[in-house]
Amino acid sequence: MLDTQVQGIVFNIQKFSVHDGVGIRTLVFLKGCPLRCRWCSNPESQKATPEHAFNPTRCLTAKVCGRCLNVCTTGALSLVNELICFDSRKCQQCFACVRACPSGAESAYGECMSVEQVLSKVEQDGVFYNRSGGGMTLSGGEALMQHEFALALLREARHRHINTCIETCGHYPYEHLHTACMYLDKLIFDIKSLNPARHKEWIGVDNARILENFARVCEDFPQLPIRVRTPVIPGFNDTDDDIQAIREFVPRRPNIEYELLAYHRMGQPKYAYLGRPYALEGIVLDEGRLERLKILAR
Repeated sequence: MLDTQVQGIVFNIQKFSVHDGVGIRTLVFLKGCPLRCRWCSNPESQKATPEHAFNPTRCLTAKVCGRCLNVCTTGALSLVNELICFDSRKCQQCFACVRACPSGAESAYGECMSVEQVLSKVEQDGVFYNRSGGGMTLSGGEALMQHEFALALLREARHRHINTCIETCGHYPYEHLHTACMYLDKLIFDIKSLNPARHKEWIGVDNARILENFARVCEDFPQLPIRVRTPVIPGFNDTDDDIQAIREFVPRRPNIEYELLAYHRMGQPKYAYLGRPYALEGIVLDEGRLERLKILAR
């Protein structure tokens, strides 16, 4: 099969990003992730398949519309005190309500797209890439969970002279990362903690494979620009010892940079749309501590 015909599940294509690689970039978000970070800002990315979401603020109400109630056969949508409510436990992801909803209150995260369809959207902003040195960044979820699709995107982008970057959590077979790096202009690699027990408690897996993959990619691609990122999460990795351990683990080379990211809750509303609880409700990052950690990281 030609690379342009390979298909995958995409849940968002975000244009004009300036924080995820060099220059102005288009971010392509792929569904599926092997991690379950408590603070995940893209919970809609975790499952590999399309997923139903309900945003009540866009609902026209049952009195005005009610079309979703008429087509839902599982009881996932019901009327409570004249308000439409969503029970994710009963939803079978048939998306009949999405097709019936005129306001976008009922929606689906994720759609099947081909490499050609994705790159046609990416190429719409080619003039900005040429002027800024930007291009396409694959993100997620974890883009390499759909490794055949991700690699086809990278190969075809390279064929079309589009600058390429990938944001990755590093938890998958190393050969997927090795092959991807052959078509990358930059790699963004998350290292969240060197403590294996705490890593597994907060993220769902330990960090052994992630750290091994990072060490191997640094050895196999000594000239590839790599940005290592650590999201600073209160109660998880926001101590001097946590950041110092990662800083000492990351090689000091001209092609490798290290960056701390501030914890934020911008993705929290999406948990409600998906009918899931948000694990870090009420948690706030101490800005003074973050600034001190940034100095330590440098």
